[in-house]
Amino acid sequence: MITRSVTIEEIDELYLMWNDHINASALYRRALREEMNVRDVDPDELRDLLERAREQGYTLDEIAENTNRFGDLQALVEDQQNQSVPEDAAQE
Repeated sequence: MITRSVTIEEIDELYLMWNDHINASALYRRALREEMNVRDVDPDELRDLLERAREQGYTLDEIAENTNRFGDLQALVEDQQNQSVPEDAAQE
């Protein structure tokens, strides 16, 4: 997991101080999931594609450099998978 800095307004900070039981990280993740939903990105599918890309040897930085949307990541994984087909299977 990578830690990112998030700027919040003073009213946000005060509210979180009053309600220290609120998990601000969970609120942030929920907001990102809502954004994904607006853009028709399934978080489970995205997680699976990311995992597959990492298994193919890509680092997170390389993935970010070579993609900028869900479709790009999907193409990256599928292209690499197609290139990894054994020669015997390709000749059939």
